Amino acid sequence: MAGAAHCSLKAKRLLLDPKFEGYKLSLEPLACYQLGLDAAVAEVKLHDDQYTLDHMRAFGMYNYLHLDSWYQDNVYYVDQFGRVMNLSVTLDTALQKPREVFRLPTDLTACDNRLCASMHFSSSTWVTLSDGTGRLYLIKSGKRGNSASEKWEIVFNEELGSPFIIAHSVSFVKCDMHSVAVLLLRVEKDELDTKGSGFHITLEWVTVAEISKEGDQGYEIVKRRVLQGKSVPHYAAIEPSGDGLMIVSYKPFKFMQDEDDTLEENDNAKATEEKKDPLYYWQQTEDDVTITVHIPQDITKDDIKVRFFPENICVTLKDQPPLMEGKLYSSVDHESCTWIIRENKSLEISLIKKNEGPWWPELILGDTRGELIMNSSQCSEISESLMHLTSEVMNPNPEKENPPCNAQELEECDAFLEDCASLCRFDGDTLKVTHVIHLGSNQYLFSVVVDPREMPCFCLRHDVDALLWQPHSDQPDNMWEHIATFNALGYVQASKQDKKFMACAPDYSYAALCECLRRVFIYRQPTPLSTVLYNRKEGRQVGQVAKQLVATLEANDPILGFQATSERLFVLTTKTLFLIKVNSGN
Repeated sequence: MAGAAHCSLKAKRLLLDPKFEGYKLSLEPLACYQLGLDAAVAEVKLHDDQYTLDHMRAFGMYNYLHLDSWYQDNVYYVDQFGRVMNLSVTLDTALQKPREVFRLPTDLTACDNRLCASMHFSSSTWVTLSDGTGRLYLIKSGKRGNSASEKWEIVFNEELGSPFIIAHSVSFVKCDMHSVAVLLLRVEKDELDTKGSGFHITLEWVTVAEISKEGDQGYEIVKRRVLQGKSVPHYAAIEPSGDGLMIVSYKPFKFMQDEDDTLEENDNAKATEEKKDPLYYWQQTEDDVTITVHIPQDITKDDIKVRFFPENICVTLKDQPPLMEGKLYSSVDHESCTWIIRENKSLEISLIKKNEGPWWPELILGDTRGELIMNSSQCSEISESLMHLTSEVMNPNPEKENPPCNAQELEECDAFLEDCASLCRFDGDTLKVTHVIHLGSNQYLFSVVVDPREMPCFCLRHDVDALLWQPHSDQPDNMWEHIATFNALGYVQASKQDKKFMACAPDYSYAALCECLRRVFIYRQPTPLSTVLYNRKEGRQVGQVAKQLVATLEANDPILGFQATSERLFVLTTKTLFLIKVNSGN
């Protein structure tokens, strides 16, 4: 990431509400419809050798319900017979049974180490599909959501090694050639990792393009690139143009390159390390500062010019540019300063401090080419001065008026387990990181597709709120735009210990989360009141209220899928598909 531009996310103040008063629990009934499935969802439970947190995140918490963002209220899932089932909703009171649109050619039960089947809608007419055994299908679907025009036809399928799930895909045309780029996620055994979990994560970026051979048109793989990391990415998406990708992860990813590239990188790293050798060394006491500079063998006393000023210093060798020049950290007695050449061909400069006692944190302001050398007594003094900030126990003196730390004052929702998460943008040609954002305590919450022609949005916690960000790969000056805020959602979701999935409406009208079993929580954006309401404490009229609604599903099976549209929530269990009407279509 050495050459990457370090960026930051800039929130729009107009989208923040510092006077938000919280959610009011609403008891208004929610219309809930349920459809029994002809066959159970093709759930794949974790195997005995899939025991790490990464396996749980990638496969154990997989969302088996797929929302087709190109067509409104259109969802898909794969059942235990390998059938891709579709439910397209136009009227809640006249729901049809899910219908079969495609059947996987392979027997899913024949592969012992298979993963869950996965799919992604690359465009309005193209779908990428994996059967969980390591085979990738590229399907031309026609216009989906309409039984008359929807016909899924395989145009490419190939075995790509060990099993994977599809993280993202895009369809694009470049140089009059249609291509589909797919991102495949794997958790693989790492024999070299003896101290960690013993596994690493790979993201394989596969590009399938239309090729003309001997007059016949067909699709083939034209490019395969592999990234490797040590944690499952929270977010991974290819840019609509296919020129790059963005990843949000706890630990960084990097492309696996050829040996020649690796040797070149090592040489560059060594050269950089060599350049980082200090230009000079310096020591200090309460009274003076001593600087040591190594000089070439052919330099004589006549070639050296050292000029002292009350607040500056300048050192030159022969007619070369100044070796050291700049403003000193503090004033010196310039008439008492001296310099000599030692036997080991080093230049030693002595500066007499004008103000005795104060410790200099740096010699020349802004000059990082030197290195401060401290003796053992100075190190001990610094350690003792900082001792009050640290302790071997959590609270060594609870009787003290101001204890140094009390972890009990913190709530669980104030803790962030992944403080080092970062957002990186990779260039598809150079395979280098071009932009990086260190997210710090901005916890990743979920992703959502607002506009299917753009990259998926991601939602991050900022203080107590949840902010939605839209990536714009074609706008370098506005690459990540703050488009919506869910007030206090960052704080609220942290209190839900059993939450499994989170989502929001593409029109930002509400956010929702579900637990592993039965319960669904909905948080609506503030809306104007039809009646007059007053704040009891302050005696002022309240103009709008944000409502929290709770829906309890009539099912004992675990929730396997969860998707939100502007009007409805879709919740998938093993044998049932629930529809919760959140907003009316008006």
